[in-house]
Amino acid sequence: MNGTATLIPQHTTSETLRGVEDCLSALLSPAPGLPGGLLEAMRYSALAPGKRIRPLLVVLAARAVAGRLGLASPALDPFPAACAVEMVHVYSLVHDDLPAMDDDDLRRGQPTCHRKYGEAMAILAGDALLTRAFEVLAQAYPGSVGGEACLELALAAGGRGMVGGQVVDLAAEGKLVDGHPPQTLEDLESLHRRKTGELIRVALRLGWLVATPVDCRCTTGAWKDELDQFGRDLGLAFQITDDLLDVEGHEDKAGKRVGKDAAKGKLTYPGLLGVEASRQRAAFVSERGRAALDAWGAHADALRALADKLLARDT
Repeated sequence: MNGTATLIPQHTTSETLRGVEDCLSALLSPAPGLPGGLLEAMRYSALAPGKRIRPLLVVLAARAVAGRLGLASPALDPFPAACAVEMVHVYSLVHDDLPAMDDDDLRRGQPTCHRKYGEAMAILAGDALLTRAFEVLAQAYPGSVGGEACLELALAAGGRGMVGGQVVDLAAEGKLVDGHPPQTLEDLESLHRRKTGELIRVALRLGWLVATPVDCRCTTGAWKDELDQFGRDLGLAFQITDDLLDVEGHEDKAGKRVGKDAAKGKLTYPGLLGVEASRQRAAFVSERGRAALDAWGAHADALRALADKLLARDT
């Protein structure tokens, strides 16, 4: 490892966002054997206007790690990993919107995938996005890096992670009988660490993975733990803000229906703590996450700025 940390030239968020979207579009291009209607539904959902929080976190984490290592750039291109995480996120949205689950008709300011293409195609488009994510990781990264990236994303997205959180969320609506619905702050945060937080945490972890040369892994293990802490707290702060927006937000800004959680009887942070205490909780966990990156200095400025922006968002 280079003993001198290097400040990588800062890219604007808009430039990084364009890089993610260009890469995502290229990875969702026509291919032999891929039905055109399926690809259209995949691209409709994946390329719809969005904040791209998770892919941005992959790239920003990779650049921060590279800077601390004294490298001019991450060891490997972070954009394929960023797009893989976004594909898994979009698959989850497409399936969450289905009538059997959250039954939504608006997502990212446009009709949901099943409203546009029908339920069967929406299910298949989600399936194809999920599997494409692992194909991208396996093709983009050599040997052990590709394998580890696939494992990390699978653990975060699967039954012990995002999907498991979705099961508990649906149990709270009485749609599934599997465990008890959340009743306490501990229950609620356990749910959201899985349903929302795991993809945020793994985005940062993948950034660390692709940025770090294999021979530097032992040296940077503590950095991965610090990114994990930042990601766990960012995920909670993001979800609390989301719950507040569901109470106080406007549909035209949010790009999705608001007020639906309370109507379905879900336990939310405002419902459990009240609005003001929820704001205080979001500020507390966000500051705790920022503190995990104290040793990163200016290398983590872009990550901190994104966290601040998410906490203050109105969409």
